Amino acid sequence: RLERMGPVNVLAVEQAQELDDRHQFLVAQRQDLLDSIAELDQAIKKIDRASRERFQEAFQVINQHFGEVFAQLFGGGTAGLSLIDEEDVLESGIDVMAQPPGKRLQNVMLLSGGEKALTAISLLFAIFQYKPSPFCILDEVDAPLDDANIGRYSQMVREMSAHSQFILITHNKRTMESADVLY
Repeated sequence: RLERMGPVNVLAVEQAQELDDRHQFLVAQRQDLLDSIAELDQAIKKIDRASRERFQEAFQVINQHFGEVFAQLFGGGTAGLSLIDEEDVLESGIDVMAQPPGKRLQNVMLLSGGEKALTAISLLFAIFQYKPSPFCILDEVDAPLDDANIGRYSQMVREMSAHSQFILITHNKRTMESADVLY
Protein backbone atom coordinates (compact mmCIF):
# COMPACT_ATOMS: atom_id res chain seq x y z
CA ARG A 1 0.00 0.00 0.00
CA LEU A 2 2.81 2.39 0.75
CA GLU A 3 4.38 1.73 -2.65
CA ARG A 4 1.09 2.53 -4.39
CA MET A 5 0.92 5.90 -2.57
CA GLY A 6 4.19 6.92 -4.11
CA PRO A 7 6.98 9.00 -2.63
CA VAL A 8 6.26 11.25 0.35
CA ASN A 9 6.32 15.02 -0.29
CA VAL A 10 8.32 16.44 2.58
CA LEU A 11 7.50 20.01 1.50
CA ALA A 12 3.75 19.43 1.61
CA VAL A 13 3.29 21.22 4.93
CA GLU A 14 5.20 24.31 3.72
CA GLN A 15 3.33 24.33 0.39
CA ALA A 16 0.00 24.01 2.18
CA GLN A 17 0.93 26.94 4.41
CA GLU A 18 1.98 29.04 1.38
CA LEU A 19 -1.28 28.23 -0.41
CA ASP A 20 -3.27 29.04 2.71
CA ASP A 21 -1.46 32.40 3.06
CA ARG A 22 -2.10 33.16 -0.63
CA HIS A 23 -5.77 32.24 -0.22
CA GLN A 24 -6.15 34.53 2.79
CA PHE A 25 -4.44 37.37 0.89
CA LEU A 26 -6.80 36.93 -2.10
CA VAL A 27 -9.85 36.78 0.18
CA ALA A 28 -8.73 40.04 1.85
CA GLN A 29 -8.16 41.66 -1.57
CA ARG A 30 -11.61 40.55 -2.73
CA GLN A 31 -13.22 42.02 0.39
CA ASP A 32 -11.35 45.32 -0.15
CA LEU A 33 -12.68 45.44 -3.71
CA LEU A 34 -16.24 44.72 -2.57
CA ASP A 35 -15.98 47.43 0.11
CA SER A 36 -14.62 49.91 -2.46
CA ILE A 37 -17.46 49.13 -4.87
CA ALA A 38 -20.00 49.68 -2.09
CA GLU A 39 -18.38 53.02 -1.18
CA LEU A 40 -18.39 54.10 -4.83
CA ASP A 41 -22.06 53.19 -5.16
CA GLN A 42 -22.85 55.30 -2.09
CA ALA A 43 -20.80 58.22 -3.45
CA ILE A 44 -22.54 58.00 -6.84
CA LYS A 45 -25.96 57.98 -5.18
CA LYS A 46 -24.99 60.99 -3.05
CA ILE A 47 -23.70 62.88 -6.11
CA ASP A 48 -26.85 61.99 -8.10
CA ARG A 49 -29.08 63.19 -5.27
CA ALA A 50 -27.17 66.47 -4.95
CA SER A 51 -27.12 66.91 -8.74
CA ARG A 52 -30.88 66.37 -8.95
CA GLU A 53 -31.52 68.90 -6.20
CA ARG A 54 -29.21 71.50 -7.73
CA PHE A 55 -30.60 70.94 -11.23
CA GLN A 56 -34.21 71.20 -10.06
CA GLU A 57 -33.45 74.38 -8.13
CA ALA A 58 -31.65 75.92 -11.12
CA PHE A 59 -34.36 74.75 -13.52
CA GLN A 60 -37.13 76.37 -11.48
CA VAL A 61 -35.30 79.68 -11.11
CA ILE A 62 -34.26 79.80 -14.78
CA ASN A 63 -37.81 78.89 -15.84
CA GLN A 64 -39.19 81.77 -13.77
CA HIS A 65 -36.59 84.21 -15.16
CA PHE A 66 -37.28 82.91 -18.68
CA GLY A 67 -40.97 83.78 -18.40
CA GLU A 68 -40.15 87.26 -17.09
CA VAL A 69 -37.47 88.03 -19.67
CA PHE A 70 -39.63 86.63 -22.48
CA ALA A 71 -42.52 88.91 -21.51
CA GLN A 72 -40.18 91.87 -21.30
CA LEU A 73 -38.52 91.22 -24.68
CA PHE A 74 -41.78 90.42 -26.47
CA GLY A 75 -43.79 93.16 -24.77
CA GLY A 76 -46.09 90.50 -23.30
CA GLY A 77 -46.80 86.82 -23.82
CA THR A 78 -45.69 83.83 -21.81
CA ALA A 79 -42.96 81.23 -22.05
CA GLY A 80 -41.80 78.27 -20.05
CA LEU A 81 -39.57 75.25 -19.88
CA SER A 82 -40.71 71.72 -19.16
CA LEU A 83 -38.86 68.47 -18.64
CA ILE A 84 -39.59 65.76 -21.18
CA ASP A 85 -38.97 63.00 -18.60
CA GLU A 86 -39.74 64.19 -15.07
CA GLU A 87 -38.76 60.82 -13.57
CA ASP A 88 -35.11 61.10 -14.65
CA VAL A 89 -34.31 64.80 -14.54
CA LEU A 90 -30.57 64.33 -15.10
CA GLU A 91 -31.11 62.55 -18.42
CA SER A 92 -34.28 64.36 -19.50
CA GLY A 93 -34.54 66.72 -22.41
CA ILE A 94 -36.08 70.17 -22.03
CA ASP A 95 -39.03 71.40 -24.05
CA VAL A 96 -39.27 75.16 -24.68
CA MET A 97 -42.80 76.51 -25.02
CA ALA A 98 -43.55 80.09 -26.07
CA GLN A 99 -46.64 82.19 -26.58
CA PRO A 100 -45.86 85.58 -28.10
CA PRO A 101 -48.58 88.21 -27.66
CA GLY A 102 -51.60 87.46 -29.85
CA LYS A 103 -50.54 83.88 -30.64
CA ARG A 104 -51.33 80.52 -29.11
CA LEU A 105 -48.93 78.54 -26.93
CA GLN A 106 -46.66 76.39 -29.08
CA ASN A 107 -43.31 74.69 -29.29
CA VAL A 108 -40.48 77.08 -30.11
CA MET A 109 -39.76 75.17 -33.33
CA LEU A 110 -43.10 76.42 -34.74
CA LEU A 111 -42.22 80.11 -34.31
CA SER A 112 -40.91 82.45 -37.01
CA GLY A 113 -37.18 83.11 -37.31
CA GLY A 114 -37.33 86.39 -35.38
CA GLU A 115 -39.52 84.86 -32.67
CA LYS A 116 -37.13 81.92 -32.34
CA ALA A 117 -34.17 84.28 -32.03
CA LEU A 118 -35.90 86.43 -29.40
CA THR A 119 -36.99 83.32 -27.48
CA ALA A 120 -33.42 81.99 -27.53
CA ILE A 121 -32.14 85.38 -26.35
CA SER A 122 -34.74 85.30 -23.56
CA LEU A 123 -33.50 81.90 -22.42
CA LEU A 124 -29.86 83.01 -22.58
CA PHE A 125 -30.59 86.11 -20.53
CA ALA A 126 -32.60 84.04 -18.02
CA ILE A 127 -29.58 81.77 -17.55
CA PHE A 128 -27.38 84.86 -17.17
CA GLN A 129 -29.69 86.19 -14.48
CA TYR A 130 -29.35 82.92 -12.59
CA LYS A 131 -25.59 82.60 -13.01
CA PRO A 132 -23.96 85.77 -14.38
CA SER A 133 -20.73 85.51 -16.30
CA PRO A 134 -18.06 88.23 -16.46
CA PHE A 135 -18.61 88.62 -20.19
CA CYS A 136 -20.80 87.41 -23.03
CA ILE A 137 -20.17 87.43 -26.78
CA LEU A 138 -23.29 87.68 -28.94
CA ASP A 139 -22.64 87.24 -32.66
CA GLU A 140 -25.39 88.55 -34.95
CA VAL A 141 -28.17 87.39 -32.61
CA ASP A 142 -30.15 90.51 -33.50
CA ALA A 143 -30.07 89.86 -37.28
CA PRO A 144 -33.59 88.34 -37.55
CA LEU A 145 -35.19 90.94 -35.22
CA ASP A 146 -37.37 93.84 -36.37
CA ASP A 147 -36.92 97.41 -35.10
CA ALA A 148 -39.37 97.11 -32.19
CA ASN A 149 -37.66 93.96 -30.94
CA ILE A 150 -34.20 95.51 -31.46
CA GLY A 151 -35.18 98.31 -29.07
CA ARG A 152 -36.29 95.90 -26.33
CA TYR A 153 -33.24 93.68 -26.94
CA SER A 154 -30.86 96.67 -26.69
CA GLN A 155 -32.55 97.84 -23.49
CA MET A 156 -32.18 94.36 -21.95
CA VAL A 157 -28.48 94.23 -22.91
CA ARG A 158 -27.98 97.65 -21.35
CA GLU A 159 -29.68 96.54 -18.10
CA MET A 160 -27.67 93.33 -17.93
CA SER A 161 -24.43 95.22 -18.62
CA ALA A 162 -24.43 96.17 -14.94
CA HIS A 163 -23.37 92.57 -14.12
CA SER A 164 -21.65 91.36 -17.29
CA GLN A 165 -19.73 92.88 -20.16
CA PHE A 166 -21.40 92.25 -23.51
CA ILE A 167 -19.46 92.07 -26.75
CA LEU A 168 -21.93 92.39 -29.61
CA ILE A 169 -21.05 91.54 -33.18
CA THR A 170 -23.71 93.17 -35.31
CA HIS A 171 -24.54 95.02 -38.50
CA ASN A 172 -27.71 96.54 -37.06
CA LYS A 173 -27.47 100.34 -36.73
CA ARG A 174 -29.93 100.52 -33.80
CA THR A 175 -27.90 97.99 -31.86
CA MET A 176 -24.70 99.92 -32.61
CA GLU A 177 -26.35 103.13 -31.40
CA SER A 178 -26.99 101.57 -28.00
CA ALA A 179 -23.36 100.47 -27.53
CA ASP A 180 -20.95 102.30 -25.24
CA VAL A 181 -17.94 101.60 -27.46
CA LEU A 182 -17.68 100.69 -31.16
CA TYR A 183 -14.80 98.86 -32.83
